[in-house]
Amino acid sequence: MDLATWIPFFLATVAISLSPGPGAIAAMSAGLNHGFRHGQVIAFGLALGVWTQLLVVGVGLGALLATSATAFAAVKWLGVGYLVWLGIAQWRSPSAPISASTEAGTAGVACRSLFLRGWTVNALNPKGTVFLLAVMPQFIHPAHDLLPQYLAIAATFGAVEFSVMSGYVGLASRVLRLLRTPRQIRWMNRSFGSLFVAAGIFLATFKRGV
Repeated sequence: MDLATWIPFFLATVAISLSPGPGAIAAMSAGLNHGFRHGQVIAFGLALGVWTQLLVVGVGLGALLATSATAFAAVKWLGVGYLVWLGIAQWRSPSAPISASTEAGTAGVACRSLFLRGWTVNALNPKGTVFLLAVMPQFIHPAHDLLPQYLAIAATFGAVEFSVMSGYVGLASRVLRLLRTPRQIRWMNRSFGSLFVAAGIFLATFKRGV
């Protein structure tokens, strides 16, 4: 991929990653509940989810999701159900402030669950697959070797997604310093829980033709 093609693709990926969506909500939720150091793990999972989407599109499975109503609906409703489940879990999260001892005691479990959460949020989003099917071919030169182009796209998208999501985690983790009372933390948890459910409802309205 030459520089003239890469720069517009890079700008497009930045815009996509910055746009509000389930990934951004998940990243901010992780920062709120786990702080930056542990919450940042979700950014790795989100980046892996992006690579999964690229792999799906690259091997042609994305075309199946774009043309098969059954396959698309199955993936879509899995994603909807997962986002709603995340919203309920976030709504019911403990309202105790995060402390250093609390983080240390749950670090291992939190890292594994956050990584898996990040991957699932991005991987189970058929809207991302359809979007990549529509956008990615515009930056591919069929006459050139395809593998280096796919690798450049994957590296760029993964790096941008990780950086942007880490920023969301860091932004939310700073809010932790301002949240001291159970009432404040309960309000934030319910706000993020509602956003997850809203993202699930929005995904439920998404159609293949969009």
